[in-house]
Formats: sequence, structure tokens, C-alpha cells
Amino acid sequence: MTPTRSGIKKRSVISSLLRIALSLALLALLAWWLDAGAVLGRLAGFDVRWALVGIAISFPQIALLAFRWRFTAGQLGLNLPFGLALREYYLAIFLNQVLPGAVIGDVSRAWRHGHEDPEHGIGPAARAVILERASGQLVMGVVAAVSLVSLPLAFTAAPATVALAVCGVGVGVLGTFLVFRRRPRTGLLATLGRDTYTALLARDALPVQLLSSTLVVGTYLATYVVAARAVGVSTPLWTLLPLVAPVLLSMLVPATVAGWGVREATAAALWGAVGLTVVDGVAISAAYGILVLLSSLPGALVLLGSRGSASGRDVTTLLDE
Repeated sequence: MTPTRSGIKKRSVISSLLRIALSLALLALLAWWLDAGAVLGRLAGFDVRWALVGIAISFPQIALLAFRWRFTAGQLGLNLPFGLALREYYLAIFLNQVLPGAVIGDVSRAWRHGHEDPEHGIGPAARAVILERASGQLVMGVVAAVSLVSLPLAFTAAPATVALAVCGVGVGVLGTFLVFRRRPRTGLLATLGRDTYTALLARDALPVQLLSSTLVVGTYLATYVVAARAVGVSTPLWTLLPLVAPVLLSMLVPATVAGWGVREATAAALWGAVGLTVVDGVAISAAYGILVLLSSLPGALVLLGSRGSASGRDVTTLLDE
């Protein structure tokens, strides 16, 4: 039986409520397990000067993200002016911060770009967004694996964890390369394979993707360090940095609201595993979430500015569906 529109919308609402509930449940569990007063005390001392540094980092960061999306779309033959890419990326990050699932913003980018370029339509626009995100996630995965290698030896699970992480990333990268080098010739998978090779793996694409994604990941790491300093945590860089990428990688799980709860739980586990203060790990993680939310606020202006326009109605239609 084909699901009705109302049935789909009902399941979407239920899914969103479950994600909100999971975020709240994880945060409540951490508050019960830890000294919630100590975490709130750290956050109450949030240094505005460091917050301004974090927001300043977001400007080149989002510009790099917009450039990477524009480059990826261009490799697929799509027209995406940089100014449009920048505005849409701000909007996407804002939507991902305030709506459950952390993917609505990316769906919005694909949807709106597809409508801006009716000659090619939604399909190519969606693949451009998927591949642009994949570029960043692949580099983040490699950085997370390297981070695990450099974790303190006191982390008793390190040998097995490191071996699995490095092998997993290595097999994934090699497998992806081989699959898309020897891709099927017809069908949806063939199209995705051709686009993946063209946008990510081709000789003229791979260096640009690696460089832009590495720079973006660098801005994420820098923002996390800024979050630590903002709440008064002075852990040395060589101790702090190996813990950051695995925490950020946990945010890719689209089961909560903007990673809240999952990110803090992962930080608590990692900080405790290496013998650092768990309260510090959770406070830094929460401060990072606050910085990302603040940095996304220009996206709210983009949304307000598009009210009544065709692009604004596109967002409303998308959220309704």
C-alpha cells in the first residue's frame, strides 16, 4: 500500500520528536552522572572574547564549504555562483542546528539549487550535495583515525581501536576508489559512480577536494580548541587535539538535534578513557555546540530575507513535507 502524504508527515513528526527526546535524554543522563553544577559553572564563565574568535573562524570556514560545494557542482556541470552557494550554506547550517536530524539543511541546499537550475533538476543537485559532504566526511574520518593513533597509551583500548580505525578507513578509501574505477555502466549506481569519480577522484578534482576538506577540518579543530579556552580549560594542544576529531565524527549520526547529547556523551567517554576530567570534556563539547549555533545565525537572516520569495516558499514546502 502506498503511504499517504498525511502518513508520511506523521512519521516525520514522530521521527523528529524521537530525535529531540534522544538529545534531551542523553543530556539528562550526563547531568545525572556528572556534577551538572560544575559543567554549568564552566559554561557560565564563557569568555566572550574567545567566542568572538570562534565566530571569526566560522567566516573562512563557511566560505571554504561554499567553495567546495560550488567546485563539486561545477565538476558535475551545474551552475552555482559563489554568492548563492555562500547564502545557501549559511541557511543549511542554521537549519541543521535548529531542526532534528542534522540533514534538513543539506536537503534544503539540494532542493533549492535544483529549483534554481531547472535545466538539470533536483537529481544532479542532490548528488552534488551528497558528494560535497562525502568529501569532508572522508577527510574527517582519516583525521579521526590518525587521532586515535596519537591518543595517550594510557587509553587501554587504544591498540585494538587504532587497528580497527586505521584498517576501516584504509579499506573504505581503497574500496571506494576501486568501486568507482570499475563502476557499472547503466542505472542509478552508474550515474552516482560516474559523478563520484568526476567530482571527487578525477585527477583535476582530487587535489582540490583534499585541500579544501583538510582546511575545513582544520577550522573545526581550531573552533574546538577555542571552545576549550572559552570555558577556561587549558589542556595542552598536543593532549587536546587527538580527542577532537573522534568527538566531531560522532555528530554525523543523524539521531539527535545538531549532535547535542551524542557529542557530549562521546566527549565524556573519551576524556574519561584517557584520564582527563570528564566535566571539562562535556563543557568543551557544549561550548563548541554554542559556538556553532552562534556562527550559524546569519542563516536565519537568509531565511527571513527569503520570506515571500520563491526560494523561501521552497523551504516552507520542504519542511511541510
